[in-house]
Amino acid sequence: MEEEQRCQEGHLLCANNCGFFGSPATMNFCSKCYRDISLKEEQASSAKMAVEKSLLPSSSAPFLLPSSIPEPFTTAIETPLAPAEDSSPSPPARPQAGRCTACRKKLGLTGFRCRCGMAFCGNHHHPEKHGCSFDYKAAGREAIKRANPVVKAAKLDKI
Repeated sequence: MEEEQRCQEGHLLCANNCGFFGSPATMNFCSKCYRDISLKEEQASSAKMAVEKSLLPSSSAPFLLPSSIPEPFTTAIETPLAPAEDSSPSPPARPQAGRCTACRKKLGLTGFRCRCGMAFCGNHHHPEKHGCSFDYKAAGREAIKRANPVVKAAKLDKI
């Protein structure tokens, strides 16, 4: 049995019996099996931490005991709440990403997403072809302003 496990001196087959050689540094697993096992362990630990984090009560929202709830809130509300009217306009609905916004051609994998947020085909992906609303000049000026800050020399007293 030992002769089957040992192919050469110091080389052991992988503990998963995948056919590759393992090493003591990787717990006698080959590199692929070791990577898979360590990835599974990492995912399990991160999932465990997420579950523990969700079960712990948050310190910003303390629990209210029934005795600490004011009297008007303990009775049932008989009238339905009216929906609050939002005075801010809702953002415009984005068109379906699977079609060109200009000609409605199906895009598939060849679609282009413009900086204005719309999707276009190969014919309409240039800003001048679809009447782009993105201000490229202002974006360029802002990028130059960020990349080249104003440097002022220190004022020196002249002799």
